[in-house]
Amino acid sequence: MSRIVHAYRAGGLGRRIDPDGPRLVAVQPTVLLPWLTRALGALRKAAPHTYGWCRTRWRWATRAATLKAKHGSAVSADTVRRWLHAMGGGWQRATLVAQDDDPHRIDRLVRRRLPHAHWHAHAVMGCAEARARHLLPQGGAAWMPQGTQAEGMTPGKHAQHALAGTLHLAPVASGKVLDGLGPRKNPGVFRDRLTVLNTTYPAPRVTRLSVVVDHSCIDKAQAVEQGLASHPHFPLLRLPTDCPRANPMERAFGDVHAKWTRNHTRQRLRDVVQDVERHGHDNGPWRYSLAQVDDAPESTAAVEHLAVETQAKIAA
Repeated sequence: MSRIVHAYRAGGLGRRIDPDGPRLVAVQPTVLLPWLTRALGALRKAAPHTYGWCRTRWRWATRAATLKAKHGSAVSADTVRRWLHAMGGGWQRATLVAQDDDPHRIDRLVRRRLPHAHWHAHAVMGCAEARARHLLPQGGAAWMPQGTQAEGMTPGKHAQHALAGTLHLAPVASGKVLDGLGPRKNPGVFRDRLTVLNTTYPAPRVTRLSVVVDHSCIDKAQAVEQGLASHPHFPLLRLPTDCPRANPMERAFGDVHAKWTRNHTRQRLRDVVQDVERHGHDNGPWRYSLAQVDDAPESTAAVEHLAVETQAKIAA
């Protein structure tokens, strides 16, 4: 602290400015001054290539070199790291997001939300999804001793198994998942889901079973269309394209992936499948309701408008 006070009294913090205004020789700043905060903030918002770097990610050393080249501040990479932490920054992974630019987005959200908001007896809604579970583990962040890194053995020969599930959403979000496994993610897996749903919710007791699906090719196959034709009380409600946030099954499958298939150490596919089955039986139910995108103001207004139109048609 005494060193900083002495440097401040001597005018050695930041840049020296002569009476005429131009900045003179730069010195090494030891504290995060306001102008350094603004400079680092500008670097944080811009990509490295805008400053002439042939890379896609910033490192502490490249930020320090940029500060020296642009502002004449000669500081170490560790000093830049401390400054970034002081500004609330951190080293973390980027996340992939979908485009979510479906022109029929509101209409599809409304078509799914309307029966959920105005439910009637003998009706059920479920959200169906299928995923492939791989023998090759996908790495993820985990706590481990500093300076060490856990290792996951590659299986040598890759294999995968399909996991399909239907999440019960309405009339009450029970969180029950009717799961099923198959050797491949194909239309046969989806047809098996329809058979399970038809057995669980038989037609005399349930007159309408709305199945929420995405735009996967397996539920658009001819074999699936034939199965739907034999089950007329199975209307399919399509989710908006590239909008995984609107699919509650994404969260249920994400829970399976986070707890069992990420960083796993299994060397046999059947062991991975057994772990997934145990998770589905022991860790449920998953009471996921509709996503926040369904509660958007434009979606709520469209639901109310469509409900009024529906009541008018029934009255007529």
